[in-house]
Amino acid sequence: MIQELSILIPVYNGNAFPAVKRLSALCERIVMDSPSPFKYEIIVADDGSEQKEAIEANKAINQLSNCQYIVKEQNSGSAATRNFLASQSHYEWLLFIDCDMEIPGMDYIMRYLPCDQTDVTNGGIKVGASHETLQHNLRYLYEKRAEPAHTIDKRRAAGFQEFRSANFLIRRSCILSHPFDERFLKSGYEDVCLGKTLYEAGASITHIDNPLLICDFEDNKNFIEKIERNLTTLFRFRKDLKGYSRLIDYGDSILHFPIRLWHTIFGNIERKNLTGKHPCLWIFSLYKVGFYCSLKD
Repeated sequence: MIQELSILIPVYNGNAFPAVKRLSALCERIVMDSPSPFKYEIIVADDGSEQKEAIEANKAINQLSNCQYIVKEQNSGSAATRNFLASQSHYEWLLFIDCDMEIPGMDYIMRYLPCDQTDVTNGGIKVGASHETLQHNLRYLYEKRAEPAHTIDKRRAAGFQEFRSANFLIRRSCILSHPFDERFLKSGYEDVCLGKTLYEAGASITHIDNPLLICDFEDNKNFIEKIERNLTTLFRFRKDLKGYSRLIDYGDSILHFPIRLWHTIFGNIERKNLTGKHPCLWIFSLYKVGFYCSLKD
């Protein structure tokens, strides 16, 4: 049973205080109710945010017990920030959480405490919002469609292939020995790379049903721009991530050239649909494959 826990949250231009306040309350409840001593800390690292109002809001974190807000002077990327958080931690077990996730229920932390038999435990994510106004939001539609492919049974069967950094527990010595690859300067696929690294190092992983909720969905234009950045990152590190993305297989197949030709002709039309008011998921799939296959060194 885990009795000492460091909760680590990277943030960039976001307000992490509500999440930290809730996590602090959950941990304090364990301290009060647990028959054995329980120690915790919550550390938030700001990766050089540009929004002053976000920084000011996050300073309130320092007023909470066992909580610390650290502002980094320069933006170094999500991978480096997570490594920095690990270096600042004090306890054997580290729980990494993305700041834009919502924490459901009162037993979120409790569910992780028995997970001390493997090096890594992934809790998963789920869509936590459902509203008619989201029926034309591309990310919402995409995340909802993807949920059946990431059930607890499928995650367990896939092992490190299903490792994601939004909600995971890891042994401190494991992440210090096998850190995130800091060549990943932008968010996107750095967790996939770490999953492959941990697998190759012989680390152990388990998946549990302890999801955080996605409730904040960017608009279609910003989502497509993020996807394009992520795909550019995937292309750059395609040799490192071989076997961990089907898009890489498309790029290496005989379909590469006809897909690229299709994207040259229809890519702008597809993108217009995806950034508009009625995005289509099958067009989204076509666009991603075409965009990736059209990238060049």
